[in-house]
Amino acid sequence: MSRRTSRRAEPSWHVAEDLAARYAAGAVPETDAWSLEKHVESCAACASRVSAAVRAGAAGPVLASVRTDLLASLAPEAPVPGPLGRWARLWWSAGPALRGSWLVAVVLVVGAAFGLAHGAGVQGARSWLLAVSPVLPLAGVAVSYGRHADPLHEITAATPSGGLRLLLTRTAAVLAVCVPLLTACGALLPRAAGSPGAAAWLLPGLALTLAALALGSFVGCRAAAATLGGGWLLAVSRSLVGAPDAAGVAPYVTGPAVQGVWAAAALACAALLALRRRSFDHLESR
Repeated sequence: MSRRTSRRAEPSWHVAEDLAARYAAGAVPETDAWSLEKHVESCAACASRVSAAVRAGAAGPVLASVRTDLLASLAPEAPVPGPLGRWARLWWSAGPALRGSWLVAVVLVVGAAFGLAHGAGVQGARSWLLAVSPVLPLAGVAVSYGRHADPLHEITAATPSGGLRLLLTRTAAVLAVCVPLLTACGALLPRAAGSPGAAAWLLPGLALTLAALALGSFVGCRAAAATLGGGWLLAVSRSLVGAPDAAGVAPYVTGPAVQGVWAAAALACAALLALRRRSFDHLESR
């Protein structure tokens, strides 16, 4: 009972408007400034309040000028204010994957699958596509987030909208491209006897993507994606070497038991990611 009472008696505080204004004006004692800066690392509402106070103060125009110059030097194609500014910012926040070579790689994979099926007459083209499909979201995540992929990573990771929130936004953008494109492509390919359905890769792909995010909280997104992607390709290599076998990837994606395992793995990885969510509030060191 005493422990429960002591927990309730713990003081909880937030940055008031006057404290934010004094901090922006540089009129807060150093010890109080340290306490405020530590608090806003884990409180998005107070971080936004302090940020608004700084922008409204004397330092606001200087910071705006520095931000504009930095964006212009690091990303000349960044969106500028205008009628389409909101959509342009949304496109920008989607990440480098949707604006770089990853999107070209996805299109090439789709083209190669059609070429194998309709050009070379390979009966296992759908199986080949299903074997490669779960790796593509991993590659998209790897080139969307982290200091190795994003020139603005140090800035975005330090903002209230950075960290896991930004990572999930970019992951959702990657999946929004992969899921309909690869599934539709698989449905249009000839289905040989024993070949899995076009959507059989979805649960494995989701589980591997969540596993990459969870593992990325320990070792970084790029290392996690490379490890899991390489492991998957090694496991399904039988269906990728030489002429693809129509049922080569089926044991990994087909059947209620297999799909149930992938669903359970996805839930477990999502739970671990929720537990590790605070780890993305810090700059990626790998």
